[in-house]
Amino acid sequence: MGNFFKELGRKIIVSLKRKPQTIPMLALVVAFLIYSLNLTHISDTTAKIQGANMGLCGFATMLFSILSFVCFLNAFPHRKKVNIPMLLLMFAMIALIIFADTYYSGRIMNAITRAESPIVIDQNTAYIAQAYNMLRAHITALIVAVVLIALLPIYSKLIRKINTSVAVEDNGKLDEIDISGED
Repeated sequence: MGNFFKELGRKIIVSLKRKPQTIPMLALVVAFLIYSLNLTHISDTTAKIQGANMGLCGFATMLFSILSFVCFLNAFPHRKKVNIPMLLLMFAMIALIIFADTYYSGRIMNAITRAESPIVIDQNTAYIAQAYNMLRAHITALIVAVVLIALLPIYSKLIRKINTSVAVEDNGKLDEIDISGED
């Protein structure tokens, strides 16, 4: 069983040597899943608070999340140089997502803390607090993804230095092969 996990780890490292951009791609996927799996909380919060541009922020975040993932895939084509314009476009979209999440979080805080009829977080409106916390987690996941993308040249070189060769037994102990045809 130990050899199985050792071989599995070796295969994963070999795969990462070939495509080190898999690591930040997984971070982007996690950020997307954090947001998309909590869309119910976002839509319920938008319906309850009805703040200015909250629906637009939710729509923009979902749209730019998908488009930034597509830009990421186009920025790192298989075995080719990095497509810099696509990479810059992806960073711009991630910046817009962070702005939209921050704006949406601000609308939530304004609704909770306003002087005139503030929205009270109780058992019936717990989804508002969940949406706020999810937005903070989404922003954090996006920042982690941006850092991983920015540091990709550094840790891809470190990953390539890892020895993944397999030791083959009896290599070099072969007997002479007679090809003269004499019996």
